[in-house]
Amino acid sequence: MPTTPPDATPPHPLAVPAPRPRSAWDAWGTKPAHLPAGAKALIATLIPGKAHPVPRRARPVLTASRLTDEDLAAFAAVVGPANATRDDADRILHLGGKSTPDLLRRRLDERQAAPDGVVSPAGHDEVVAVLAVCVERRIAVVPFGGGTSVVAGVEPERGAHRAVVALDLVRTAALLDLDETSLLAAFGAGTTGPQAEELLAARGYTLGHFPQSFEYASLGGYAATRSSGQASRGYGRFDDLVHALRIAAPAGELTLGRSPASAAGPDLRQLFLGSEGALGVLTEVTVRIRPLPVATAYRAWTFPDFAAGAAALREATHRGVRPTVLRLSDETETRVNAVLGGHLTRMSGCLAVATVDGTSPAEAEAVCAALDTIFRAHGAKPRGEDPARSWERGRFSSPALRDTLMDVGVLAETLETATTWARLPALKDAVTAALASSLTSTGTKPIVLCHISHVYPAGASLYFTVVAALAEDPQTQWRRAKDAASRAIGDAYGTITHHHAVGRDHRPYLAAEIGDLGVEILRAVKATLDPHGIMNPGALVPPGSDTFSDADTAPTHTPSPPAPPSA
Repeated sequence: MPTTPPDATPPHPLAVPAPRPRSAWDAWGTKPAHLPAGAKALIATLIPGKAHPVPRRARPVLTASRLTDEDLAAFAAVVGPANATRDDADRILHLGGKSTPDLLRRRLDERQAAPDGVVSPAGHDEVVAVLAVCVERRIAVVPFGGGTSVVAGVEPERGAHRAVVALDLVRTAALLDLDETSLLAAFGAGTTGPQAEELLAARGYTLGHFPQSFEYASLGGYAATRSSGQASRGYGRFDDLVHALRIAAPAGELTLGRSPASAAGPDLRQLFLGSEGALGVLTEVTVRIRPLPVATAYRAWTFPDFAAGAAALREATHRGVRPTVLRLSDETETRVNAVLGGHLTRMSGCLAVATVDGTSPAEAEAVCAALDTIFRAHGAKPRGEDPARSWERGRFSSPALRDTLMDVGVLAETLETATTWARLPALKDAVTAALASSLTSTGTKPIVLCHISHVYPAGASLYFTVVAALAEDPQTQWRRAKDAASRAIGDAYGTITHHHAVGRDHRPYLAAEIGDLGVEILRAVKATLDPHGIMNPGALVPPGSDTFSDADTAPTHTPSPPAPPSA
């Protein structure tokens, strides 16, 4: 099996990828995004009066490091002096995630809460040793992959501890093993999506996982957040792709997943898929891979309305038609995207796009033909290949637009959920209304866009994008809007998160979804694996009366609103 048993010598990597790019400390990517054609006209409709731009600032003042010389020496003894640091140049790159509240905080706050140090282990054994140092010295640990969390999942929060370090997994990036008979590949958890695809493509394979954070996020992060890539209909969610995990926890080590299926009790991998670094560190991930596709087909259609499009996607899913990507935009999103692209009158209705990977052109075209037959029966009009190709070209770039829009006084943020097909219309209406009401009350009428991004036999996910004028207090403006949307999601029986994870932002709403007993189970698991509470304090697990939720140190993240009452 690719993942190394805990008592074995770690394998020599088959391949170590090239160094990965680091995102800017105060922006999504490494370079600013240019506003697309039509954006100025859209902005003018949002800001009829005075705008409140939030410009980027010069290098900020960071909170002082609490690591002592002795702490630093203890870490350096494990990972080497070059890989344990409290220098501001390294700490500033680990301030947390990349949500709009994160980016606003870096533009508005005078002092930035930073981890007290950054430690970069080279592999599983060094991670184990670093955790031992942290337990001994009462130092909290935040596992850090690509830093792309949008739910406050990687904030440098100390909790009850005297210091906190970012455990940067960049040096674990490697292809550790490749089983071409079983189509399994083992990677170090710090391997990014582009690195994994490059290493696999050189051998004729693909993982096929392409979330919007693909350019920066790591495979360990995918597993820790239950990521769902844009090609999930064809390749599956990331948790579907995980065969095995290797974990380092303060209480010990685990290697989980030795066969393609098992009845040996509950599947313990599920405890760590979605665990967000709160239970331990995912150090190695073994995934199912596939041969590279020979051909990819592209298609687009417009439906008269969202209900017709959703019915068509539902029928195609129930019939077992499996394109690689399948997405449906509502009327507002279709229109806005047309305006941004400079096509003021070309597009109306609801746009659906699909891509299909196949082992031959004929196979890919056959899936497109099956979709076309079903979609036409629901009133769809074919729109050729261009909209789908255009979507693919820009699928990783849109998060960077938030930075540029803030410069001119525009808020742009996203949230997501999922529910059954029967509840989908009511959920969409409820969230849209909650966002519109909350933001309008602050003096700006928003534009709320929505699309179906992932489909399943029983239901689908809804992905919302909100565009509005920034208020004088934009942090409070968005916090209230997100709270209103989150409460609407719970009331409409949606999940609080389909693929962004829980982090700190969604934690107040978790009990309403999993129940009080579910929360106690999470606390019990954490108490067993992390008895001193050093692992990512404040993330995922709601606080209780136990030792690891002791709040003698104020958290660095703005507290979320109270949890909504259970339904």
